[in-house]
Amino acid sequence: MSKYLSVLLTFLFPAAAVASLDDIRLPPGFTIEVWAEVPKARSLAFGDEGTLFVSTRSGSSVYAVVEDEGGSTRSIEIADDMSSPNGIAFFDGDLYVAEISSVYRFPDIEQKLGGEVERELLDIDLPADRHHGWRYIGFGPDGKLYISIGAPCNICDRPGYAQIVRMNPDGSGRETYASGIRNSVGFTWHPETGDLWFTDNGRDMLGDDLPPCELNRAARQGLHFGYPYCHGDDLPDPEFGEGRDCADYTRPVQQLGPHVAPLGVRFYTGTMFPSAYRGQVFIAEHGSWNRSEKIGYRVTLVRLEGNEAVSYEPFADGWLQREEYSGRPVDLIVKGDGSLLVSDDYAGRIYRISYDAGAGGGSDK
Repeated sequence: MSKYLSVLLTFLFPAAAVASLDDIRLPPGFTIEVWAEVPKARSLAFGDEGTLFVSTRSGSSVYAVVEDEGGSTRSIEIADDMSSPNGIAFFDGDLYVAEISSVYRFPDIEQKLGGEVERELLDIDLPADRHHGWRYIGFGPDGKLYISIGAPCNICDRPGYAQIVRMNPDGSGRETYASGIRNSVGFTWHPETGDLWFTDNGRDMLGDDLPPCELNRAARQGLHFGYPYCHGDDLPDPEFGEGRDCADYTRPVQQLGPHVAPLGVRFYTGTMFPSAYRGQVFIAEHGSWNRSEKIGYRVTLVRLEGNEAVSYEPFADGWLQREEYSGRPVDLIVKGDGSLLVSDDYAGRIYRISYDAGAGGGSDK
């Protein structure tokens, strides 16, 4: 086994740990708590009736988290025999779960919790490569199912990979929506324009500080975001960039930290947080695995003016202390009450971040 692969596996499948929330730094008025315990919690999707569906990647299970009137939660395992079920989405009463090479539909799922759950395999052909093979999926405002297909390598040029595809809910009508995307494990849609926004994990083995990871916007179908030829704003790849002009590709809205591993991305659409946060972008940074000094392991905030980024800053920070981490944020979702839920596959938790102006947060500005 190569040293590269050995180090990667150590970070992908770490030993269990308990995250201390005393270390988490938030802006004034914000608090964080453990909302639910879910082993290896990864991607998140709400059902129509408020059920939170939670996937795993290094496990084989899919969970439903149900909250009672008093705020207590309980987790229901609805599947325990799946292979890397990372992608999860809810549409028209049905739950969709993506393994590496398959997508399943769980019909009428919220009416069957705690009972016999049915599933059906959709006719969707996906690559079986495990390198960057865990899927992220979601339904767009057009009613289409979007699926990320990562590059099966650190850096390579392979047809059919490094793209986001879309299709009808039954798998028909498949088409490439965006390309030149090394490995997106998080995308969402602007709540007003409907544009697709997504994170992308930059390539490895160019040192500690290159290239940046990215937050991107696909304003229309057919855009190319540079991989494997160019990275970030204007960094040609040393292996594949010769003869390429980085100006020919769509540049990121925001260059993120190098190797921070940005995963889930979400616009804040609630009303609990102060107005300055509404319509802004939260990103879950899973954390670096191959830098000499670790970075990431936090939730960051990208502030926008229109479609332009004006700042990139920590929002919930502190899972990394003195080169040791106690948690790894994965995905985010806005709860019905306006709080922000964050999954952590390292500690096996879902956190709830809330705001109270009376707790030192000041006004709603």
